[in-house]
Amino acid sequence: MKLLRINHLGIASPGLDEAMARMERLFGMAPDHLEAVPDQKVKTAFFPVGESTLEFLESTDPEGPIGKFLQKRGPGIHHVCFEVDDVDAVVAHLAGQGVRMIDPEPRPGAHGCRVAFIHPAETGGVLMELSQGPGAS
Repeated sequence: MKLLRINHLGIASPGLDEAMARMERLFGMAPDHLEAVPDQKVKTAFFPVGESTLEFLESTDPEGPIGKFLQKRGPGIHHVCFEVDDVDAVVAHLAGQGVRMIDPEPRPGAHGCRVAFIHPAETGGVLMELSQGPGAS
């Protein structure tokens, strides 16, 4: 089991158009990737920053995770994502430790990755995502 790096910070936003305009105005940046992730009921915009990324998330369903987050807390940092070498092994290790997971098994995420979320009650209030890139073993 190995954490490779912080892959991205997920930022809940009421709208991607607004988030993209803000990033352009503040930093002259445009997203390098836009994607809908129906399983998570979001549209995403990714902005590379050094070796990491900012992922802005717009809810496509008010009852989805981002929709509920925005209703409860408003816009802001939603999660931190760690890239791992083997998401199945990490999830199995955590389950063996009795760690509460939002996803007991990895599921499809953006960029063709497989992801699983650790419940924030286990991490001191921070939602943590584990992500394994496509083709990784």
